[in-house]
Amino acid sequence: MKIQILLIISLFLASGSCGNQQTHPVPYVPFNISIDLNLPSYFSLAGVGGWAYVNGGSRGIIVYRRSIDEFIAFDRHSPADAGATCPSPLFPDPDNFLILKDTCNDATFSLYDGSPIGGSQYGLVQYATNYNGNNIVNISN
Repeated sequence: MKIQILLIISLFLASGSCGNQQTHPVPYVPFNISIDLNLPSYFSLAGVGGWAYVNGGSRGIIVYRRSIDEFIAFDRHSPADAGATCPSPLFPDPDNFLILKDTCNDATFSLYDGSPIGGSQYGLVQYATNYNGNNIVNISN
């Protein structure tokens, strides 16, 4: 009898939590691109800590080089600007490039991991990256 009651309570709690989930406000835009680090437009990605803009996603992509062999990519569409009404997508703060700013909504995000710093309950949309160890970075969702 106790097992049945526990099972009923567990099912009730599990079903109640499903309705509280919200979808991310940044729209899904499918893409698969490769960038060549030897091209001048991606020269800033040659060293650790470098970043560059790439076309793709909802409002563009920012790619950051975390380490010698690790790249991370985020959509520049601010989750605080669901309707994309701000004329400028996210951009690095001139005083601290590891902070991405949304000037229309006063939201800020970490370029290192995409987490919200302020002004948004959602983090940035992150895309999969694959570095071939030589000069090509593939970015996709």
